[in-house]
Amino acid sequence: MPDTNQTLAEYSVLFVLLAGIVYVVAFVAFAWDLIQNSRTTATVQAASTAAAQQRVAVGAAGASDVVYAAGYDPEDRAERPSTAHIAAAGTADDEMKYSGVRRQAARVAVVLTGLAAALHVCAVVMRGLAAGRVPWGNMYEFCTTGGAVVAVVFLIVLTRRDLRFLGTFVIGLVLVMITAASVAFWTPAGHLVPALQSYWLIIHVSIAVMSASLFTLTFAMSVLQLLQSRRERILAAGTKDSLPFMRMMPSALSLENLAYRINAIGFVGWTLTLMFGSIWAEKAWGRFWGWDTKEVWTFVIWVVYAGYLHARATRGWTGTRAAWLSIVGYLCVVFNFTIVNIYFSGLHSYAGVGS
Repeated sequence: MPDTNQTLAEYSVLFVLLAGIVYVVAFVAFAWDLIQNSRTTATVQAASTAAAQQRVAVGAAGASDVVYAAGYDPEDRAERPSTAHIAAAGTADDEMKYSGVRRQAARVAVVLTGLAAALHVCAVVMRGLAAGRVPWGNMYEFCTTGGAVVAVVFLIVLTRRDLRFLGTFVIGLVLVMITAASVAFWTPAGHLVPALQSYWLIIHVSIAVMSASLFTLTFAMSVLQLLQSRRERILAAGTKDSLPFMRMMPSALSLENLAYRINAIGFVGWTLTLMFGSIWAEKAWGRFWGWDTKEVWTFVIWVVYAGYLHARATRGWTGTRAAWLSIVGYLCVVFNFTIVNIYFSGLHSYAGVGS
């Protein structure tokens, strides 16, 4: 086997560091966008409420010659304030389409995310070139590659839907992944153990990375769905809004519907991961299934997401129950990647820190 190119390996580490720095700045920009626009929407909502109260007062007095505040039509219906709020403040509507409102901080954050993702992808590619193989042979490489895929998928989705409100949470998860890779799972670039030297590594693990990346996006959406659902109940009860930054996000139902569609795609990928993993196991060890800890937890994840899709589609498990099932599924993915790899021995122990 050719020797590992240590120069490229060092450049890969440097590019991961640079990507992390840019991700941090993008994270701050996304957070500032939420704060800035939540203040704007609060001002618009306050003006809308004042105008509505004025109309009610005028109607009760029977007056017909009242001068209304600028920008408010006396024929407005009850739903108009929310529509004006969306148009004026750039809040993502339930369709999550882009409005014509310029949100400078969000635009800067997206550009920075693109730059960070480019650096991140370069780091992954250099790692692969340094080792002379695909760069997902151990936990460090799986984490760095997975983080890059999450960022790239997020950017691709942004071309079709205005999910910039997810930026803080998605980029935060990417930062957690590359930090964990660099601090807890660091492994020098090297060659693979014999069991991994197969074209099935490219097929099986690449699909697993993509599926896990989609589950990462839906995890963020499900957490936001729970927060938005709680906020909607608070507002319905007439209580003061305790989560003002959630004004920039669509309804809990819209978040749930989008998470469901993405989870369905991720589930197809995870099904292929399970199938191709079984085929690879037969090629490597002469059996399709051996109840190895890693195999069992891969199947557990499949069962959880299958239960989520079935319960929501046929049993009416919507709202918070669906969100919690999605979150549990992602926690199983994290458990499988971290605890199982580190603390359980088995045929898949080569995927641990010391690969």
